[in-house]
Amino acid sequence: MAAQQTQKLTYAGDVEPVDTWRALQENPNTVLIDVRTPQEWAYVGIVDTTELGRACLFVPWLFYPRMTPNPDFVAQVHHAASLSEATPRDTPLYFICRSGVRSAYAAHRFCELGFENCYNVAGGFEGDPNDDKHRGTINGWKVAGLPWIQG
Repeated sequence: MAAQQTQKLTYAGDVEPVDTWRALQENPNTVLIDVRTPQEWAYVGIVDTTELGRACLFVPWLFYPRMTPNPDFVAQVHHAASLSEATPRDTPLYFICRSGVRSAYAAHRFCELGFENCYNVAGGFEGDPNDDKHRGTINGWKVAGLPWIQG
């Protein structure tokens, strides 16, 4: 039986949620893209960028319930973020999901497209599960006490 190969993901790096928030505060060109599902946005909550006067973008990487890939992900991000061929390739793009797995793949995908500063938000929105398999107690956006809203 052949060993299964794991794809090596390449992107600019994993960034802690507080550093992501700081980047959003300091650089108006920074884009935050939430790649979770619409169900997660509705029931778990979303990053609240109201005080920054701009929005987080919402484009699912996968579709619930089968978690099938979004075939239009790249085009939808381009549209939502107003990215074009003229967009500087050093535009900072930060991707966030529940725990930092899907967002790492999304960051990798945009690096493949030639964007240089694609980051994964480490720990994601809810973070890693604890020993009781509950999220939101170890790491992630919510645990860091950063702005978010629900419902």
